[in-house]
Parts: sequence; C-alpha cells; structure tokens
Amino acid sequence: MITKTRLLGSLPAGHGEELLRLSREVSFPPGTQLFREGETADRFWVLRSGSVALEAHVPGRREQVLETLGNGELLGWSWMFKPYQWHLGARAVTRVHAYEFDAAAVRELCARDLLLGSAFTLFVARTIARRLQAARIRLLDLPGPPDQPGPRP
Repeated sequence: MITKTRLLGSLPAGHGEELLRLSREVSFPPGTQLFREGETADRFWVLRSGSVALEAHVPGRREQVLETLGNGELLGWSWMFKPYQWHLGARAVTRVHAYEFDAAAVRELCARDLLLGSAFTLFVARTIARRLQAARIRLLDLPGPPDQPGPRP
C-alpha cells in the first residue's frame, strides 16, 4: 500500500491523501523505457512493486545502470527543477506497478500548500543526496583507465 512509502510517511498528517488524489495507477512490462535522458520530465512515480534501472548514457557504450529502484521508492525528480528534463533514463527491469503523478499538478499543489511543498521538497532533496552518495561510492569502486599504473606493493 502506498501509505507505507517513505514519501507519504514524510508528509504532514493528511497531506498524503491530498497528494494521492493527483495519482493514477499504472503498470509497465519488463523492458519498458519509462523515460530517456534529455526528454521532458512531466511526471514521476512511486513504485508499488517491481524494479526500475536508472541508466546513464555513455557515448560509445551501452546505457550504464547507476542504480536499481524498488518497492516504495520515488522514481523521478527532474520534473521539480527547470528546464524539466530528465538527467538519466529509466527502464523497467521487472513488471512494475506504480502510482504515476502529473508533475505540473504536484508543483501547483506544493505552491498552494507551503507546508506540503516544504516537506515534499525536503524529501526529494534527501532522495537526491542519498542517490548522489551511492553513485559516488560506485564510481570509487570502478577500475582506473588501463594506462594508469596500479597500486605499488
């Protein structure tokens, strides 16, 4: 149930229901591209079940999976900040069931209800910080270029 997600648990009492009224239930089969880097970010999702890979485009290589999101997680934050374009891509790894939100409607709700807007923005900021830290750790684990000498004994 969506009320057990971190997002709704972080909102002031009663505000989760208000936000849910702006959602609709959707599902995607495995392999579905939900969005691509550079496209317009006009919606976001709270995953109910399944998993979604966040992918980065690397010229000359396949899309690189940066993180896999699962149940209860927020998918998408680029819709909050102009120019409202996705910074990554997202693909369903397994069958996904989610609540989909219209970005413009949620931005409008957050602008009208400053308590909700503040709590929602703080939740998204924490999500971004957590994902950036996870990406940093993964980057530190990558091997260096082949022309770099390895550590000395």
